[in-house]
Amino acid sequence: MKNKTLRFILLLLIVVSSISCDQLSKQVARARLDYMQPVHVMDGFLSLIRVENTGAFLSLGHSWPMPLRIFVLVILPIASILSVTFYLFKRRKVSLLMVIAFGLIIGGGIGNLYDRVVFGHVTDFLHMDFHYFQTGVFNMADVSIMVGAFLMLLEIFLLPLIKGRPPAHKRGAA
Repeated sequence: MKNKTLRFILLLLIVVSSISCDQLSKQVARARLDYMQPVHVMDGFLSLIRVENTGAFLSLGHSWPMPLRIFVLVILPIASILSVTFYLFKRRKVSLLMVIAFGLIIGGGIGNLYDRVVFGHVTDFLHMDFHYFQTGVFNMADVSIMVGAFLMLLEIFLLPLIKGRPPAHKRGAA
């Protein structure tokens, strides 16, 4: 995608949509779900259970000292979001799939970052049980980040192979 104005508009649309979906769903979860009281949906495959996560993915870092948590869970994500945004506009050409992927990752990151800064924790409320394994409790920002990461991996590794080229990480290597 060469047109930077169009790239910016698309990125902004994806980021705002991702944040809106995340924040609206968390607001409903906070208002309608009792803390740690599961509501089973779809024969227990999907459960709605509100938890307040002071750490990162799967509560990683919840017991860290506050200065370390602020650095790792607030300052580093802000730096990462700014770096990715700068990268998107510095590059002359970025594929449509990468713009979508980065938009989802940035939107999800901002959604969780907002919770962390405003509430001191992230509201998670979705849990899936596949019988052989189950997920941790997550939210729509996490879904955006994971879908964005999947699209990015698809662009970097799988699509070049389908097109008969080496993956991006191997191009230019001697």
